[in-house]
Amino acid sequence: MPSVLDLKRRIRSVKNTRQITKAMKMVSAAKLRRAQERMMHARPYVTMLASVLVSLKRRIEIYDPITGELRHPLLAARDEKTILLVIVSGDSGLAGAFSGNIIKAGTRFLAESSDKQVDIEAIGRKGRDFFRRRYPAAQFNEVEPAENLPRDEFGQPPRAALLPERQPRSGPVELIGDHAGMLAKIDYDDVRALSDDIVARYTNEEIDAVYLVYNEFKSVLSQRVVVERVLPLVESAQGELQHPEAVQAEEPTKEERARVAQAAQSAGITLRDEEAEAIRQQADEEAKTFGTADVDYIYEQPPAELYNAVLPRYVTALLYHAMLESVAAEHAARMTAMDAASKNASDMIDSLTLTMNRARQAAITKEIIEIVSGAAAV
Repeated sequence: MPSVLDLKRRIRSVKNTRQITKAMKMVSAAKLRRAQERMMHARPYVTMLASVLVSLKRRIEIYDPITGELRHPLLAARDEKTILLVIVSGDSGLAGAFSGNIIKAGTRFLAESSDKQVDIEAIGRKGRDFFRRRYPAAQFNEVEPAENLPRDEFGQPPRAALLPERQPRSGPVELIGDHAGMLAKIDYDDVRALSDDIVARYTNEEIDAVYLVYNEFKSVLSQRVVVERVLPLVESAQGELQHPEAVQAEEPTKEERARVAQAAQSAGITLRDEEAEAIRQQADEEAKTFGTADVDYIYEQPPAELYNAVLPRYVTALLYHAMLESVAAEHAARMTAMDAASKNASDMIDSLTLTMNRARQAAITKEIIEIVSGAAAV
């Protein structure tokens, strides 16, 4: 049995750890509130953008009347031979199985797509480190300096000349993008640059489909890891743009929901924000009314030109909102993990304290027996 002094040192160490986990839980709770607000403010933009596209589509012909082909390549569906997989994981640990579940979903998707060529865009350090150890990175040739390239009428070099030329593949799965630290402070311009690159690759038929793996955050209690198809854009029978199609989804268990609820209540976070939900429903109704209203809107540019310009922005909005949801889900997972760690530390302190008291009592009893035995011998 350890000595009383060793047990005291261990209890002091566990208490210090509990203070750290409690502080991390409160920090995650505060960040979760801000992430929820940012995510809720971004939802109406995505919804209204889809309604604008619906409104524009009613005023143009997306199919060429002569050839019968789609006017915009983002709506064209092709046989999936080359796939781009965008994986949004966490940047740091101590969040339970948050990043592990996302990586597991991505690995399962790769196993199901073993007969295809897959490019991986890793957003977050955890996913980047995992897939970089398992798959090779894509190699590109050096780009010629911009001052040596020809210029267009506006004095800019062509975009195709600025893109590096890719070398032959070294395997069916390659890591093509590394975006570690992007989730620490999500900037819309960075997301738009990534989206523009994805749209350009899909338009040039370098890839045939784009799938997104992230943690969907609806509320503190309602979260799930999903694999959604972003491109080609899915349309309903009524000609409306639908939410990206989920090909995989993993719902949390009842035990996980209970742990999240308990951690949220102890941190002072409401499980259901009725005011935010009412605002979201109102925004959805307004967006739906805008898209389906029989009103002849006056557009400064031709509707077809606007439609072709807004479609890539819709893809950017989908990626941006998915990253915001993933950040909120990561803070919720870290808050739950730190709450569980604090409780485990408290249980360990109680157990070590009981063991220390028993050791101290045994030492006292032993000393008493030695004194009594010595007195009897005299």
